[in-house]
Amino acid sequence: MTTAAPSAADPGAYRDATGAVVTIPKGLPPHTLGWDVLAWSTVYLRQPDGPGAGGPLRFTPEQVKFLLWWYAVDPVGRFVYRRGVLRRSKGWGKDPVAAALALVEFVGPCRYGGTNANGEPVAIAHPSPWVQVAAVSESQTTNTLSLVHGMIESSPILDDYALDPGKTLIYSPAGRLQAVTSSPRSMEGNRPSAAILNEVQHWLVANAGHAMADVIRRNLGKSRDGSARSLELCNAHVPGENSVGELSYEAWRAMCEGRTRGGGLLYDSREAPPETELSDPDSLAAGLAAAYGDSSWVDLDRIAAEVYDPGTAPSVSRRYYLNHIIAAEDAWTTAHEWDSREVADRIEPGDTIVIGFDGSRSDDATALVICRVADGLVDLAACWEKPDGPQGDEWEVPRDQVNDAVEHLMSTYDVTAMYADVAYWESYVDTWSVRYADTLRHKASSRSLVGWDMRSHAKEFVTRGAENTLAAIVDGTLTHTGNPVLRRHVLNARRRPNRWGVSFGKETRNSARKVDAAAAMCLARIARQDVLTSDTGHARSGEVWTF
Repeated sequence: MTTAAPSAADPGAYRDATGAVVTIPKGLPPHTLGWDVLAWSTVYLRQPDGPGAGGPLRFTPEQVKFLLWWYAVDPVGRFVYRRGVLRRSKGWGKDPVAAALALVEFVGPCRYGGTNANGEPVAIAHPSPWVQVAAVSESQTTNTLSLVHGMIESSPILDDYALDPGKTLIYSPAGRLQAVTSSPRSMEGNRPSAAILNEVQHWLVANAGHAMADVIRRNLGKSRDGSARSLELCNAHVPGENSVGELSYEAWRAMCEGRTRGGGLLYDSREAPPETELSDPDSLAAGLAAAYGDSSWVDLDRIAAEVYDPGTAPSVSRRYYLNHIIAAEDAWTTAHEWDSREVADRIEPGDTIVIGFDGSRSDDATALVICRVADGLVDLAACWEKPDGPQGDEWEVPRDQVNDAVEHLMSTYDVTAMYADVAYWESYVDTWSVRYADTLRHKASSRSLVGWDMRSHAKEFVTRGAENTLAAIVDGTLTHTGNPVLRRHVLNARRRPNRWGVSFGKETRNSARKVDAAAAMCLARIARQDVLTSDTGHARSGEVWTF
């Protein structure tokens, strides 16, 4: 079989078995088995439903790009990704992609088999495949298995590979493809070559979803060649449910931010722009078009009608149709509010800024946030967090690094004020107050140039910090650079009403989801407000010092 690789004349396209040219988006892996997968699929797999049912399976360019990345290999033929997540809006086509991949892993070319004359990797079949399609309910596996049957019906695959298809189990002379909804204990010890985990946003502790995911991953890890992998399918998860979908999302964020030594997770998600407004028909239409991409079979007008149905909650519309991760009911702010305030502008060396600092000793995070006085643009300068896994044992904040970071900020920018919570950092706050007496022009409190004790300023933090900062996020006057760590801390924050108003905190006292960067941001915003008020000659109550 000829590999359907891109031609030298047009590296962004390939010709399928029908002779049609399919254009591929830019940004492809340098080495991939995906071209062989595509060539095989157009010969042996059939369109399972719709107007083209029974014809050769046609992937959209967006699906092709995902397949090429999923089968990316390094120069020696090892898979770049050991597990993946495909998160898309309802109706995008996750199940057909999963069904096709299940068949590829079952009898198709799915493993590295050397290189061709051009030095490109060549794919071969697995010698003894055992493919599992797993879910926490039988109905979820039925969705995928029904498409598997539709793809092989009237296909030469039945004869060429001597398949014996049953309802939940398909045999070949070399292996099997099966649906799995059994208990985790009965799955322990299996040796699957590939696994597809369906609807993982519904895999919870209560329905044994966590245990199933753990068992499947352990089983895959036993593969002799290290090439056994899992692919998770999901819609946007509900924050706080602690689903497998949420845990995989958090793992991916940790990898992106360098908080773990782990890697090898392909997280592929397409979402509507965060500023999409459900109440605006034009904005909704644009958001749906962005979320569904080139899934031409989806009737976006019908989806819009579902959104406007009085029985459809806005949170449901955003999760299932816009693919937005919707904040918990007690969230301080929402992802679409925060993300829509991101700008391309950056705080440049020499700009006049203020610094907010919130520190800890070991468990919580320590963060430095800077805010430009002129326009209020905020950015995370640095953050230290307890690493995940064994690395976090007996970990403490590297205080010398924090001290060096403060020195760097002072020498790089025109720092007019620094507000630092004193808890756990009293000696450093005192040192900074002395060291930067000739640099800082505004005093944090009547007692300290830098120290701003949250414990004695609880009312002020709520009214001028948390509430004013949230109001600025909502009305769009607060802008930020899109730092992923700051974003995570802001979205982790939960509303905490008290006698002065509404502040925020972690979801629980011992939660691993930190909010310290959000607190540092609020301190920086308070500092900016004080600087502006002082510079206009309307000082707030209390003594204001200039140096």
